[in-house]
Amino acid sequence: MNKVGIFYHPRMAEARALADELRSALAPLVPEVWSGASGDDETVKANIPGTDLLISVGGDGTVLRAARAIVPHDIIILGINLGRLGFLTELRGDDLLPRLPDILAGGWKVEERAMLHAQVLEERGGRVILGARPHLHALNDVVLGRSVLGRTVMASTYIDGELVADYRADGIIVATATGSTAYCQAIGGPILHPEAKEIVLAPLAPHLGQTNSLVLPARSVVELALDPEQQAALSVDGEGSLALGPGQVVRVTMSDHLARFLRLSGDPDFYERVAVRLRWRRVPDPNEEL
Repeated sequence: MNKVGIFYHPRMAEARALADELRSALAPLVPEVWSGASGDDETVKANIPGTDLLISVGGDGTVLRAARAIVPHDIIILGINLGRLGFLTELRGDDLLPRLPDILAGGWKVEERAMLHAQVLEERGGRVILGARPHLHALNDVVLGRSVLGRTVMASTYIDGELVADYRADGIIVATATGSTAYCQAIGGPILHPEAKEIVLAPLAPHLGQTNSLVLPARSVVELALDPEQQAALSVDGEGSLALGPGQVVRVTMSDHLARFLRLSGDPDFYERVAVRLRWRRVPDPNEEL
């Protein structure tokens, strides 16, 4: 590796400390090492080109921000967990430095995950109107939600140009396989293997309607068209709140960019993580008699 970046959570003292320690450890081993806080867009954008590995220090939210920050560059991400769950991360913070020799020696594999690409249009078939942000990328999901608490959102949902549903709901979730274990799972949506390339479409608390989710082919084009009397908010990976006006349309497709993650384990542990998180398996009581 010739260039390694360290991307850390800016409000976690532990993350900043580990980033500094990691930078010192890497300096004599890698020709170029840089670090930048999540949210320091200027520093990150200036250093991303040419980076071979981006080490994300924080938690799942930091990994999501890292995945968006590197688009469209083909950079491998290593997630380091200092948070609670670490569903997207590979190592705990105290395991990182001892594993550096393995990481630099290339003793790992790459896991590729699909991302979404979203645009906001004035109307169906209209032009992109986001100005400075015409292209939005998401590793988890794109969510069209209500802008006012206590009110619903009315939106027509089109798939490949065909009207599928007129939803009146708290929102509509369009998720990747990665996002299927996030917000989408919390409302009873299907769980996909993280390397699957399908798109999940799920209404959020629909009023007087079906709650069924749809699993769509990767080539699908999803359009969420707001009712002419409606306003809404658009969220990408649970962050931001872009205000949408009456009649505007959110078009979502699979991104051309794949998020690439460094995995040290030779065996996939996705099912292990899901089983533990969702308590699918009974945990034996050590005091229970066999």
